[in-house]
Amino acid sequence: MYAVIGIGGKQLRVSPGETVHVETIPVDPGTTVAFDQVLMIGGESGTKVGTPLVSGVTVHGTVVEHGRAKKVLIFKKKRRKQYRRTNGHRQNYTAVRIEKFEEA
Repeated sequence: MYAVIGIGGKQLRVSPGETVHVETIPVDPGTTVAFDQVLMIGGESGTKVGTPLVSGVTVHGTVVEHGRAKKVLIFKKKRRKQYRRTNGHRQNYTAVRIEKFEEA
């Protein structure tokens, strides 16, 4: 069974037992969170696609940890002008373990 949920302006395909990295959520590790923006849900019984959301379906997960992703280097250069700039960025994330899907 799987679902496509909207979190932080992004869409993620999740399954129960899977750990996903999402945008930072201001809650403590070990806390249960619920995602109600379910765009699609699928499984053995078929697929339901929302318009835009599937009504009555909630995805529950547990916050595992907060962390920072690997560094991404940004390098700018203009040839023949002696212009070079290097910058780096590390994105914050929250790791969430998906527990179950609940249909009302």
